[in-house]
Amino acid sequence: MQKQDKPDRYVSFAGIEGDKNSQELVALLRRHIDAPEKTNPFWENFKEKLARVGQPGTNGGRCLDELFLVHSYINNIRELFEEYGDEAALELLERIERESC
Repeated sequence: MQKQDKPDRYVSFAGIEGDKNSQELVALLRRHIDAPEKTNPFWENFKEKLARVGQPGTNGGRCLDELFLVHSYINNIRELFEEYGDEAALELLERIERESC
């Protein structure tokens, strides 16, 4: 039996707020990548992908969401948060990785 306070994605996704957590993480990420002195061509491209979230018509029929993008670029995101010492964002990233990826 699964404990309520510690959801296990291998048993059920019940109690795991993957979408909400990934949207919160993207908001934390945007604080960094939207700053001109912290961005680069990689993050500019990532922002273009974020702009296509929920719009399959702009992405060859594929519907992207924040959780997919976080999962796909988790190492890049972790590296950025580590570079800027963003402990709150790193904690949320670890939670997302443990629960949803």
